Amino acid sequence: MRIGELAAATGATPRALRHYEQAGLIASERAPNGYREYDAGAAVRVRNIRHLLDAGLTLDDVRVFLPCLDADVTAGGVSPKGLQVARDRLAVIDARIAAQVAVRERLAAALREAT
Repeated sequence: MRIGELAAATGATPRALRHYEQAGLIASERAPNGYREYDAGAAVRVRNIRHLLDAGLTLDDVRVFLPCLDADVTAGGVSPKGLQVARDRLAVIDARIAAQVAVRERLAAALREAT
């Protein structure tokens, strides 16, 4: 399938698909006219990538899951390394939330003092 068809089948944009390909997460062959062509299994892989990204992981994090991206990542067990990547990402997200809450509290305090 061509990039537009893969995008339509997965809800990803063509730009995102090119980005995933550049990151080494998906692969395509080039048709004689230069168009990217993906096999049918690419749709499963892209859906899994999007699922992991939606869960808060980064593309670098997703690389850890490469061996299981061609099956249902939600149904199988997670490797110890995959669990550690998820824990590390959660810690980063928690730290960002805490920093934003601190900024919010400082801004709210400044507004209270100003009024």
